[in-house]
Amino acid sequence: MASDETIQTSVVQNLGLQRHINCLTDDNRTTRRRALDSLRKETVEKKLEPTVLQGVFVEILKPVLKSFSDPVEKCRELAIQLVDGFLTSVPDPPETLPYVIPTLVQRLGQKDITETSEELRLMLVETLTRIVDLTGQELAVYLDDMVKILQRTIVDPFPDVKKESCRCAAKVAVKIPQHFNMQSESLVKPLLVTISHQHSKVRVAAIKAIHTCIQYGNNKNVEDVVSHLAQRLFDDSASVRMAVTELSGGWLLDLPDRYSFHHKLIPLLLSSVSDDVPEIADRAMQLWRDVGNKYQQENEEELKDKIDFTYSKVAHFPEGEERPNLGCRTLIFRNLSKILPACLRELGDWVVNTRIKAASLMYTLLLNSEDYTTMHMEPLLAGLYKACADEEKQVRNKVIKSAELVGCFVEPEIYCQLILPALERQPGANILMVLAAIIRGCRHEHIKTHLQAICDTLALPDVCRAEEPQYQYQLLSCVQAILTVSQQGTAPYSLQLFTVLVSTMALCRDSGVMEQAQNTLQQLADVQALSGVQQLYASHTQQVLQVLQPSHTYWTTLSPDRVIFDTLLLQAGPVVGDLLPEILPIMETNVHPDKDHELRLKFFTLLSKLLINAENTVNATGKFGEFALGVVQRMILVNCVWQAGRTAGAIRTIAVSSLWALLKSGLLSVQQANTIIDDMLTQLVTLLDDDVQSTRLITCRVLNHLLNLCGTTFDPDRLNKVYPELLKRLDDNSDEIRVAVAKTFSTFFPCIGVDYDRTLYKAHLEFMFKGLLVHLDDTDERIQESMLGVLKQAARVHPSLMQQEITAVKHKHRTPKYCDELLQHIQALPNETQDS
Repeated sequence: MASDETIQTSVVQNLGLQRHINCLTDDNRTTRRRALDSLRKETVEKKLEPTVLQGVFVEILKPVLKSFSDPVEKCRELAIQLVDGFLTSVPDPPETLPYVIPTLVQRLGQKDITETSEELRLMLVETLTRIVDLTGQELAVYLDDMVKILQRTIVDPFPDVKKESCRCAAKVAVKIPQHFNMQSESLVKPLLVTISHQHSKVRVAAIKAIHTCIQYGNNKNVEDVVSHLAQRLFDDSASVRMAVTELSGGWLLDLPDRYSFHHKLIPLLLSSVSDDVPEIADRAMQLWRDVGNKYQQENEEELKDKIDFTYSKVAHFPEGEERPNLGCRTLIFRNLSKILPACLRELGDWVVNTRIKAASLMYTLLLNSEDYTTMHMEPLLAGLYKACADEEKQVRNKVIKSAELVGCFVEPEIYCQLILPALERQPGANILMVLAAIIRGCRHEHIKTHLQAICDTLALPDVCRAEEPQYQYQLLSCVQAILTVSQQGTAPYSLQLFTVLVSTMALCRDSGVMEQAQNTLQQLADVQALSGVQQLYASHTQQVLQVLQPSHTYWTTLSPDRVIFDTLLLQAGPVVGDLLPEILPIMETNVHPDKDHELRLKFFTLLSKLLINAENTVNATGKFGEFALGVVQRMILVNCVWQAGRTAGAIRTIAVSSLWALLKSGLLSVQQANTIIDDMLTQLVTLLDDDVQSTRLITCRVLNHLLNLCGTTFDPDRLNKVYPELLKRLDDNSDEIRVAVAKTFSTFFPCIGVDYDRTLYKAHLEFMFKGLLVHLDDTDERIQESMLGVLKQAARVHPSLMQQEITAVKHKHRTPKYCDELLQHIQALPNETQDS
């Protein structure tokens, strides 16, 4: 040993290094710096024999290591570079570790930062990494010191130091795994601090270090890091997410205790399968296949029966999806009970991205679990319901895809027993959304025996009579899904689907819902090969009416049944004409004067619309005449009786409007009119003096139609009863009404037939002519022109009397123009008229 030291000393002296070594302690910074420069040039850079270099390194190491603490940064830098150079060049680096490692601990492993320079701390960590690379099992002795250093440097403020420290920690783990196992836990905490650093490269380095440290260290730390790694799945950096993917896949493949952590690691890897970056998603998918294959190989004996007898392709697998291998499916089968609850919880997380990721994971889990999903249907459906009400569209879309998988893999009997009662108890758009998606995922031969129960549930009043647009959209989605799946097999439950669609059309307030409902109704007709929607109404209107009829005596304005009745009749078309015995009693009940004003208004509006289009509705079969008298007497006239109030006035208006529509459509015969003429005139004469302008106007038009219908069959006494009221209306404050009255008089005079005794009723004619002549001098030229036409017709009744009355008032008129023209007309009348 003495001889070795002598040789080393002589080598140092022979190389002339002793003076440089002595200068390392000089007070002058420049001298110290030059000494370090000289030592490098005379040793490392001269490429000396390795054995010689080893001896020199051992001799000069201690004084050089002291320079690691030199107050001058440049001197410290040169000292670090010199040691690093020696370590790279000497044949036996471990020989120097008893001196180098403690120095590194002193510079890097203290509670407070000893080395103030970031760059030098980086160089020191790089030196430590070099030591790990250049040594073997000898490193185990210094593991505690190295861990002490890395605990500090992994959380160093300088990002590059963090990255290098992470790389160093991973190398230590690989180099001495059997010893590192005892200390790996000490590095987990600082690595978890660094995993959320603002620099993505630092985060990647930390994830890779965690991967390796736990792989070769204590596997129980998986529990501590999983939640932190899960957060990195939301990282903005693709490289970070890829690192997590590689970690989870690597652990599932090679972690010694991986079977204990399958339920923790599988969600990490499968979450990456739906990553937005194709490279990450593809890599995750490849790793998952590899994990499944390895699991299958490791458990080949246990899975032997399944391997031998499992079918390679399920009968109905989602289009565009690759079926997972047996190992993947078995892994999910055995761990779903532990994974699913957490996934369902995260579907309700307050962070949107968490919910989106959970929804994506849900789809992948169900794709791998296949029919084993059946075991978890109750909590799964509850989670799907909740997620389908999510305000985020991405969440809803992904959850809907998951629900379609349920339809694909789970027997209808199972989910029908859960969904249909839930829908009856508390109907909601979210439940309908799930049901529609499940139906879309089914095949007809699987679900056909359950479609009747599904359609019966959808047609329940509490289910199909909601007014919220989103609910209605989902209800229509269910119907569309049923039509798509069943196609020509829809006929047995066509009535139920028709009921749902008509109810939705009746109660919707959204144009989009209405359009979709009408399109779906057409689709219902098409799948049954019907000629059109009207054939659906012809088939089902009576059945729907039978459902509505029992409650009609209790209807109010807001009753869904009333609104459905209204829509059904307006849409049904010609079939209404065949169903008058069922329809009219319902209407008569609800326009009775004892009923609520608003309710009567609604029914009269419906009646008017039907009467206006009578040929295509109530009289499509020509049978309305049988019911016309009853409609007029028991529905219209009883509501024309005067009552105080604005709403009562509106009812009189709509009632007389219905009478006008009935007469205009020619639904009342002369004979029928004459049987009830007195009752009609009683109400119409009263209505001519109504406070509501529109009521007076429509009444004039009704009288016009009535006079035109009855013609000369109109009894003279009745004519004499009507005209005084018409004359009054010529003084109405509405010019529109005055013009209407003039038109009514034009119809009035042709009704005076031969049975009208001119002599007996001369006083009536004289009063009538005088009243009309007054308005021949009206300030409104339209009235004058109308009156001229009326008086020309009136002159035929009694020309001489008319001539006498004109002569009496002509001088009072502002202009004799109209009187002269009227006199000329009388002179031109045929002699037989003059004589009469």
